[in-house]
Amino acid sequence: PCLFHFFCNKNRNFPPMLSRTLFRGAVRTALCAPTTRAMTAIPTPDLADKFDLDVSKLPKETKIKVVDPSLNFKNYGGKVAFSGPVSTVKAFESNPAVKKAFEEPGNGRVLVVDAGASMRCAMLGDMIAEIGVKNGWAGIIMYGCIRDSAAIAHMPIGVKALNTHPVKSHKKDAGSRDIDVMFGGVSISPGQYVYADEDGIMVSDMPLDQVTASGVSGS
Repeated sequence: PCLFHFFCNKNRNFPPMLSRTLFRGAVRTALCAPTTRAMTAIPTPDLADKFDLDVSKLPKETKIKVVDPSLNFKNYGGKVAFSGPVSTVKAFESNPAVKKAFEEPGNGRVLVVDAGASMRCAMLGDMIAEIGVKNGWAGIIMYGCIRDSAAIAHMPIGVKALNTHPVKSHKKDAGSRDIDVMFGGVSISPGQYVYADEDGIMVSDMPLDQVTASGVSGS
């Protein structure tokens, strides 16, 4: 029997729906213990200063890109600042690829999801987010909506999304994995590095916290 049925057998006096709620709460508490991350989250303004970026250089700079802030990504996870190597998903209103990605060992990676900016459903909920926490993902950037935001706010994972929506996605389309995606004027590829915090989202070909300004310009 699965862990949920074991929990229910130990709590026979609770109605099934309440037992499921209590079970999810217990799992969430277990998963939300403090964890360490492979990459240290350096504030994006500090990274911009480190590489002497100003507005006159952004159109010319090819190694470091900034996602257009007019998209107004919001922070929903317990980790506001997060960073890591990129893995991608492209899927529209169907989220099996998101779950499948989070079922892999994260190793401090960030999942970047091009969900087509759909405002009709959520592509991430608390149960999938819990899987990401358990498997060591640093965060997720969702070009679309999430749900269960109150629960996700207490999880030690970075979550940026455009908005929230109470309705879940369907499961009919498998989606695409680890392909180039583009939003906010930036093309994002698997294996690049992403840095996200309260001030924005930066994407680089190299780990900016591990290289010098000359290393980026000379690469």
